[in-house]
Amino acid sequence: MSITEAVQALGLALKKRQWKLVTAESCTGGGLAYYLTSVPGSSDWFERGLVTYSNLSKQELLGVQAETLEKFGAVSAETAREMAAGALRHSAAQISLAITGIAGPDGGTLQKPVGTVWFGWKVAAAEVQAKKVLFSGTRAEIREQSIALALQCLLDCLGPM
Repeated sequence: MSITEAVQALGLALKKRQWKLVTAESCTGGGLAYYLTSVPGSSDWFERGLVTYSNLSKQELLGVQAETLEKFGAVSAETAREMAAGALRHSAAQISLAITGIAGPDGGTLQKPVGTVWFGWKVAAAEVQAKKVLFSGTRAEIREQSIALALQCLLDCLGPM
């Protein structure tokens, strides 16, 4: 399924539920929100997108704890979960998706190589979920793969109608 097809399917699933989506992006820099808003009618189901590239923005806009960032780093399950929970808390949406990772070409370590991306998502009353993936490719390819997987995570989370 292409990114455009995934966005269209996501929009239909959200609209049927009368839900709104909020995103919190770091390594994708608003790329997910760009694709979401490229579909006519997305204002019916896309509530807002937050680009929280710096640690300070993660803290100020999403409520990610300084201790979380210090102990686990910006690219971690803990941060992705706090980003997703904070995005939902600071919006009028019913579902959130957060992306934080290392798109490269620099910034990787042995523990967190370039291509490490964490996804967090939360549905209103449910527990926040997180998933880690190690992508390969150029910076642009890693970002594009992250966006595609984020859409798939949301579709999987929403399940069949």
